[in-house]
Amino acid sequence: MSPFALEEPASLAEALALLDPDDPSVRAIAGGTALMLMMKSGLYRPQRLVSLRRLGPALTGIHVAPDGGVEIGAMVRLAELERSPAIREAAPVIAETLLTHSNVRVRNVATIGGNLAHADPHMDLPPVLIALGATVRVSGPSGERVVAVEDLFTGYLETVLANNELITAVAVPSQAGRRAIYVKCTARTADDWPALGLAVLVHAEDGQLREARIAIGAATETARRLPQAEAVLAGRAIDDALLREAGRAAAAEAPVIADHHGSAAYKRVLIEVHLQRALRRLLDGAMR
Repeated sequence: MSPFALEEPASLAEALALLDPDDPSVRAIAGGTALMLMMKSGLYRPQRLVSLRRLGPALTGIHVAPDGGVEIGAMVRLAELERSPAIREAAPVIAETLLTHSNVRVRNVATIGGNLAHADPHMDLPPVLIALGATVRVSGPSGERVVAVEDLFTGYLETVLANNELITAVAVPSQAGRRAIYVKCTARTADDWPALGLAVLVHAEDGQLREARIAIGAATETARRLPQAEAVLAGRAIDDALLREAGRAAAAEAPVIADHHGSAAYKRVLIEVHLQRALRRLLDGAMR
């Protein structure tokens, strides 16, 4: 590992001031579970790291809004989300997803802000948060802005964040009347990198789907929604033919990529089959 300077600012303003918008060798570090692996392998050689661990309560809270939405500080660790009663009440799919996200040692260190900023398409949370309609609050020298999680990722390990911007919070809107599920398809153990990560949210009333949100990861270069497949479902009467149609539409729409987890053709089959299964589980009330 190459030598580097480590800064430990005590405030968000100080942290932002230490970041250089024009120097990619200066990087913020939260939990560091992904960044340290990149550094040890020589893939990334920073000159300076800006640690966020001393920023304190401002970035570590979990706050439930009166309408049932929840705001999560960017430095909240994944293990805290997994165990949080507030998260299990407001968005239980997040806690369920984290049970097989990597391993407990990683979850005890990794943060939700770092997880999203890293922009690895194999991560489990991005498609889940996209399906839930979550947003991130981003702070920089010019102030704050809000970015939908579905608009955050621009490419493999790339986001819309400038080098001197930080994610400070994640907001999940109220999920009243909605149910969501995450399906993870792996070739080996349940906590391995997936060949497909599939998150689905539905709002059904009177035998019709009023709303459907579908997001995938791992099989594509970035986590993303599948709006054409969603349109197939919206406002339609629920039956097996509709679910098959949605599965075929999702498999055709997704810009899948081949890798050592499987060919593009194999991943399209995974999407088609597992979307139908996920929809059936949701509509049978298996989870919310």
